Amino acid sequence: MKTILTFIFLGLIQPTLFANTDKDTSFTINGNMVGFSDSTQVKLEDPNTGVQLASGKILKGKFTLKGKLAEPTLCWLKIAGEEDQYIYVENSTISVTGIKPIRTNYKVTGSQSHNDFVDFQNSFNPTIVRLQAIVPLINSTPYGPQRDSLMLIYNNLQESIQKNTDSYIDKHLSSYVSPFVLFFSTQFSDDVVTLEKRFLRLDSAVRVIPTSKNLAGYIEYNKVGAVGTNAIDFIQPDTSGVQVSLSSFKGKYVLVDFWASWCGPCRMENPNVVASFNKFKTKNFTVLGVSLDRPGQKENWLAAIHKDNLTWTHVSDLQFWNNAAAKLYRLTGIPYNILVDPQGKIIAKNLRGPDLDAKLCEVLGCDTKPKPF
Repeated sequence: MKTILTFIFLGLIQPTLFANTDKDTSFTINGNMVGFSDSTQVKLEDPNTGVQLASGKILKGKFTLKGKLAEPTLCWLKIAGEEDQYIYVENSTISVTGIKPIRTNYKVTGSQSHNDFVDFQNSFNPTIVRLQAIVPLINSTPYGPQRDSLMLIYNNLQESIQKNTDSYIDKHLSSYVSPFVLFFSTQFSDDVVTLEKRFLRLDSAVRVIPTSKNLAGYIEYNKVGAVGTNAIDFIQPDTSGVQVSLSSFKGKYVLVDFWASWCGPCRMENPNVVASFNKFKTKNFTVLGVSLDRPGQKENWLAAIHKDNLTWTHVSDLQFWNNAAAKLYRLTGIPYNILVDPQGKIIAKNLRGPDLDAKLCEVLGCDTKPKPF
């Protein structure tokens, strides 16, 4: 479990320690250990920050750790000479019993959060282990039937994780571990709309702890431009200086295509967009090009439109990476696109090559029958 959890600890969960609160924020961990010499050091650390939360020594097989936390927190229990162990600490009196070596011989009682964490491990570990094993196989297998079979297994495992996440949340709506599990799930899906729905199902008391507030911020940030959310409107001048808004295309399927004349990958992708536009332009589909061309280089923008035969509406404020629409959607690179449905909802993003045609066929229909001679 340690390898997988390391991904989560890279800045995602950073609860506020030692926060001022009217509630009792103290915990006591009493240890009863067999096989350890006196003066063996014991530490409790926050795995996110490496901050030591408490420390002590084993004397006559016992130790006591005391400290404060703003919320139940997943910690490292570090006993000198032993493998570090996860323990979900909450503000209560917790007992830890173990026999050297403690890797498979320790038990935690008195922390409901730790019990919920064990439920999480038991539910997710088998699938995660299989995922870890299949990823290198996929990466080392050439494209073909064998790789396709591996990808099918991989996709089924990903689907299993989503089902496990829903099942876990349903059973742990009042658990302070559930926000942690939702953060964990973001490694396997970028569906922020589903993430938000899961989060809002949690009990109100759980949604106000520091980790939940971090999660809420993560959701709000990543909802921008996410599939399933409403496209954010913007307005910019077209090639003639006329102001054009994204909302003016409501009622159509519109591909908002961020590009620039100086962007090599964008220019390479343009023929694919042209082909899709010509194929579907009579089926309530159009393209809105948004250029990130540089200030004072309108001629380059217009020349690229003409040369690449981009016969749809184009807008730009000619502000390079400071393009207002690009900043609104928090772009970090181009080409980038979103497909917006007639109601203004984003239904796909970053469609490249045949993927654009495939998605348009899905929503607009395609004539796949061969034409008669």
